[in-house]
Amino acid sequence: MKENFSSSSSSSSSQQWKYDVFLSFRGEDTRKNFISHLCKEFRQKGIIIFKDDRELEKGKTISQELLKAIESSKISLVIFSKNYASSTWCLDELVKILECKNSGNQIVLPIFYDVNPSEVRKQNGSFENDSEHYQQNDERVQRWRLAMTQVANLSGWNLQDREESEFIQDITKDVLNKLRRFSHSIAKDFVGMDSRLEKMRLCININELNNVKTVGICGMGGIGKTTIASVTYKEMQCQFEGGAFLADVRETSRTYGLVTLQRQLLGATLMERDTNVYDVYNGVYHIKNRLSRKKVLVILDDVDELEQLELLIGKKDENWFGVGSRIIITSRDEHLLIQHEVDQIYRVEQLNHHEALQLFCRKAFKKDCAPQDYMELSNKVVNYADGLPLALNVLGSSLYARSMKEWNSVLESLKEIPNEKILSKLEISFDGLQEIQKKIFLDIACFFKGKMKGYVVKVLESGGLYPDIGMRELIDKSLITISDNRVWMHDLLEEMGQEIVHRECREEPGRRSRLWLYKDVCHVLMNDTVSITQ
Repeated sequence: MKENFSSSSSSSSSQQWKYDVFLSFRGEDTRKNFISHLCKEFRQKGIIIFKDDRELEKGKTISQELLKAIESSKISLVIFSKNYASSTWCLDELVKILECKNSGNQIVLPIFYDVNPSEVRKQNGSFENDSEHYQQNDERVQRWRLAMTQVANLSGWNLQDREESEFIQDITKDVLNKLRRFSHSIAKDFVGMDSRLEKMRLCININELNNVKTVGICGMGGIGKTTIASVTYKEMQCQFEGGAFLADVRETSRTYGLVTLQRQLLGATLMERDTNVYDVYNGVYHIKNRLSRKKVLVILDDVDELEQLELLIGKKDENWFGVGSRIIITSRDEHLLIQHEVDQIYRVEQLNHHEALQLFCRKAFKKDCAPQDYMELSNKVVNYADGLPLALNVLGSSLYARSMKEWNSVLESLKEIPNEKILSKLEISFDGLQEIQKKIFLDIACFFKGKMKGYVVKVLESGGLYPDIGMRELIDKSLITISDNRVWMHDLLEEMGQEIVHRECREEPGRRSRLWLYKDVCHVLMNDTVSITQ
């Protein structure tokens, strides 16, 4: 389960986009020249397009697949050419495109390619009704006429006597600007995202064009690192010549190897299906040689080893990517980012109470606020989650459509039995620790949270645990913090540590490595059941 902030299920604007641009055009007029050049320019700028390349028989009905492609595109470009209106296929596309525009879900932009806009509006000249299909169905013809008139009245581009290459560049620039508006609206679907995205924009500084910049995002598991990286990618990818979002680098590299990730990186940034990478060194060669002059945006999500970075994006000053490129790395390990010498690190903060309550309510009630009779219970859950988006998502979803009695039961059970979905996500960080680090973490979770740092160091030293380096490593991995010279950790991390110790033997406390509850200590003393071998 990936960590995330919540997107709003109550928002009618939460459209699932698959394409940036849908192209509606008459193939025999434009496919081999204008459309070919336009698509090449779009792909170089990272714009995801849908164009129907099939040659269709005259009069064939528009397919459901094509209707869905129109609906899932942010922008439709309608290329009016001399023979556009002779295709019933194009005209049916046009009607559907206008429907999407009128529902408020799409931007529609006309391009007049060797035709006069007034011909399209008035349907004269090459758009005059001399084709036999205009006589077949009066109601359908009226929809075609209305669609042509309305779309031709929209603001768009007219080729006239301009150079085609310059014309295409102007179209591309305008499409990119309009796509940015969609990107800005993405953040509004995620609670607390606006402020976090603004911090990412400052870190990335897209206007600094004369360098390659690497930004690290770090924080504890479930805090929202992946979501922030994902929204940033969606907002900015159209400003680059290529882009790649490599998800779950840690898991993918272990399961399939780094060669798979190298292929993904090359395939996504170069828009190629098959890239011949035989081993990691061959992959390094291709990445360095094929991307060194290309301005790209690359996200490496959930990195946990330096080798992953060195074989995917190279070392600090090796210049694997073109000027203006941006690399974003998410990791739970801040020291790993420091080792790689990233230019800037963004430490993700927990949600404040207002944000946390809004996120929880979106999951638990499908709205931004709780009903009055559930407000007290909602606040209890929010306080338990302590600003962690992962916990708010999991608990909110599990409580949706539950009675107040069931809510109370869940809250009571959490005091004794932590939620497994939350724990399994957090426990990834613990599993990656060395044995001494694990012991220090469990000691802090069971005994030392909130205690003075000097006292904790002294006790841990007496147990031969090297706390100076051990605690530093736990801080780097976002598992503990030092504030006001006291040692702290998130409540759910504390709960996770204590649950790990409980699992050593649930039935008999005397068989566990640590005892911190009064009732367990009394049980052991009264029954003489200690059998610790550690």
